[in-house]
Amino acid sequence: MANPFPIPLNALRAIEIVARRGALAPAAEELGVTIGAVSQHLRRAEERLGMELFERTPAGLRPLPALKQALPQLTAGFAALQDGLGSLKGSDEHVLNLTVGAVFASRWLIWRINKFTTLHPDIEVRLTVTGTMVDLSRPDIDCGIRFGTGRWPGITTSMIGGQSFQPVCAPRIAPLLTSPADLAKVPMIHDATSMLDWEKWFTMAGVDPNICLPGPTYTDPSLAFDAAISEQGVLLAVDMMSADAVSDGRLVRPFEMPFEGPNGYWLATAKGRRETNKLRAFRAWLDVEVPASVRGYVYQSRT
Repeated sequence: MANPFPIPLNALRAIEIVARRGALAPAAEELGVTIGAVSQHLRRAEERLGMELFERTPAGLRPLPALKQALPQLTAGFAALQDGLGSLKGSDEHVLNLTVGAVFASRWLIWRINKFTTLHPDIEVRLTVTGTMVDLSRPDIDCGIRFGTGRWPGITTSMIGGQSFQPVCAPRIAPLLTSPADLAKVPMIHDATSMLDWEKWFTMAGVDPNICLPGPTYTDPSLAFDAAISEQGVLLAVDMMSADAVSDGRLVRPFEMPFEGPNGYWLATAKGRRETNKLRAFRAWLDVEVPASVRGYVYQSRT
């Protein structure tokens, strides 16, 4: 009888990680072996299959078409194995490991997470706050909240909100802005990490999209928000993230002209991973809490 698994499980896992991450080092770290051992796994797997799996490029290893097509199934399969192992040993349904970006954590989640834990006192939320794209297939990560189009390989997503954005500024700057064209007269706060598009907003507002926008630049989006609050200039911000500061008067929206963009915040999980009770509870809470925040509800914890 033919062996249904001609490639060892560790080798398959190495192939899956390298295909997803584009390098040998992440696979070596996760598997607890050397980079040389991972390279051997790939070479022997290619020999047994009689085909090349990767293109070796100066920028790293890129999966060839056959592997690229099979990658979602491999990723989903390993996610299912992790869930099965968790069921055997009794996975911790009382800890929700969540990875989020700095702006979502500091401008939205931190002021509301106590409401979730009040509703679900048996679930402890552990946050990993980072600007990097965390591997959601890791066994110590249940889910993430990401900003973008919602289309990431090997990831299942559901929209949370945050598609509309517009300029915000401190109340003392607002009187200088009687029309969108007046933005040329005040400093612009530039968030170097932002995916928001001033040109699209200007075009919608009937202003020359090539308008010069001098002003300070920040590589930390949370600091860009603080700069706007401290009267350093005008910031282009997602309505969902600026709602609290607008509600309590630290920021204003001088034009009330939101632009609906293609990007937004998404609840993201590794494809193939089962939805646990704790994740289901968190998703249901977001479905209620996000619309309330967009409506500008003033939370008692901020007063």
